[in-house]
Amino acid sequence: MSVPSRCILVLLAAGAVVPAKAQDTPSPLTLEPIVVTANRVPTPAAEVGSAVTVITRQELEDRQIRQLSDALRQVPGVAVSRTGPAGQTTQIRIRGSESNQTLVLIDGVEVNDPSLESEFDFAHLMADDIERIEVLRGPQSALYGSDAIGGVVNIVTRRGDGPVGGTASVEGGGTGTLRGHASVSGGNEDVDFLIGTAGLRTDGTSAARRGSEADGTRNGTVYAKIGLHPSELVDIDVVGRTTRFNTDLDGFLGGVGAVDSEDDVDGSTFLGRIQGRLKLLDGRWEHVVGLSYLDDSRDYRDGGDAITASYRGKTTRVDYQTNLMLDSEVLLPAEHRLTFAVDHEEQQADSDSGFADFSRRIGATGLVGQYQLGLLDSLFLTGSVRQDLNDLFRDTTTWRLTAAWRIEATGTKLRASYGTGVKNPTLFELYGFTNTYRGNPDLKPEHAEGWDAGFDQEIWGDRVVLDATWFEQQIGDLIVGSGQGSANLPGTATARGVELGLSVTPVNDLTIRAAYTYTDAQDATGAELVRRPRNIASLDVSYRFLDGAATVNLGVDYNGPQKDLAFDEAYNSSPVTLDGYTLVNLAASYQVTDRVQVYGRIDNLLDEDYEEVWTYGSLRRAGYLGMKVSF
Repeated sequence: MSVPSRCILVLLAAGAVVPAKAQDTPSPLTLEPIVVTANRVPTPAAEVGSAVTVITRQELEDRQIRQLSDALRQVPGVAVSRTGPAGQTTQIRIRGSESNQTLVLIDGVEVNDPSLESEFDFAHLMADDIERIEVLRGPQSALYGSDAIGGVVNIVTRRGDGPVGGTASVEGGGTGTLRGHASVSGGNEDVDFLIGTAGLRTDGTSAARRGSEADGTRNGTVYAKIGLHPSELVDIDVVGRTTRFNTDLDGFLGGVGAVDSEDDVDGSTFLGRIQGRLKLLDGRWEHVVGLSYLDDSRDYRDGGDAITASYRGKTTRVDYQTNLMLDSEVLLPAEHRLTFAVDHEEQQADSDSGFADFSRRIGATGLVGQYQLGLLDSLFLTGSVRQDLNDLFRDTTTWRLTAAWRIEATGTKLRASYGTGVKNPTLFELYGFTNTYRGNPDLKPEHAEGWDAGFDQEIWGDRVVLDATWFEQQIGDLIVGSGQGSANLPGTATARGVELGLSVTPVNDLTIRAAYTYTDAQDATGAELVRRPRNIASLDVSYRFLDGAATVNLGVDYNGPQKDLAFDEAYNSSPVTLDGYTLVNLAASYQVTDRVQVYGRIDNLLDEDYEEVWTYGSLRRAGYLGMKVSF
């Protein structure tokens, strides 16, 4: 039986566990889910025509996710690759796009690093106090500009609520791992706050698959989120987050790949945002203005105290958005929502590679208009357009259309979207200089168009939810790097495939989720794009028992074979095939008292030996035990 057939059977088998009596048992009362990323304004999920997945705080806690990127492995259409154990470079790719073609937001701050190929490295982002993650798939440049060809990952941290209280946790386990976390939060009608810190130390394992020297990481993060509500009309929010890390690295030799070395990297990230919101006309007309700042820096060392290369990227962004909501009864009952936004962004990248230095700045201004129309509480249409005014490149216009049709009688939602996208060359691609790379100032922006169509089907109330999406995307002027530099490829790269998802709640305390993605991603010559597995599947089972005091979770992630690039002695590349692998993770927790919880997990239960990047290894089986205290 083929791998895709086995994956589809997993989905069908998960659905088969629903007992016949499930339809007689009412599902627990839940609020209608809201999605923000899809339209830049809070929108009921039933009205969203785009493909979007939401990961909740409860799911993160049940699975005991510690590195946020691990939560994305079970999102349809998302491929994750990491160059070794925790702390090593971690990339994601959505629907066959490149890692720097996905925009990442943390509390409204765009965190793609302009000095790091304009991508976000998930290696040092821990999952503590994350409230929700929204993954929006497909070209979204009409809303977010450059970097959003593949989609958007929006990470929202927890907001303080209720009486002042806190939590603290500590855990330890395999490869000399010690992790701690503490936060204090509270809130009322006038103010809310959350202040927290998290730390990780691990000896790790060798990043090089054939290496013998362990490569560890040390990570410390402090974060705060404060909301002020001086009146019913005004909200002011301030967020800040800083991370410092040190990670041991392995070297890389042409013709060999990853090898043991004494290299390491010191780095830091700071992000901050202040935002004000004014609500008029009983909340129907709102104005939002914000200022964001991002500062990333990395210093590389070659086995000693001397710094061999330094990179620093900074982004400053000011934005304004207004939303107007109207109802009408002419001809048909209709809801109208108008959105206008303007933003200006300045990016700067500084590099001292030991071969040549560069310091470059680039700016862009974006104008966004969007119209949302709801008819008869069942048909929802959205149109968006954006004009980007660029310093270095030709001004561009991108647009997007979505439609969702909710059939209440059958619990069905039909949806479709079409959009265009643009990705400007990064400052490193234009001006970077190392011993193996030369920038190309003649690069042109990548441009894309893509569409998807699918359905969400509820069965037995909402105890079974099945979703399916067909997608296709084309990218022209694709920028590819080689041992000598970067260039725009002639022709058009294509990615097409299918995303399947299934969620089953046969009884109130048991939840089963499964997902499968087939992706066929090729460049203009028909060659398979690297690190885009054709087949990705996952299964997640969570069960609560002992009146909710105990939880057990089983997660299974499958990545099929994928292409990567090998490099010869002259750093010329050639394609190789990496084997597929299956990861099984097991987690359990028990609430000893109202304030004390003990927990444990085993990652890579079957001790799979695998690689996600050529010649780089992975973390083998490891167990962890911990305790969490509330106060």
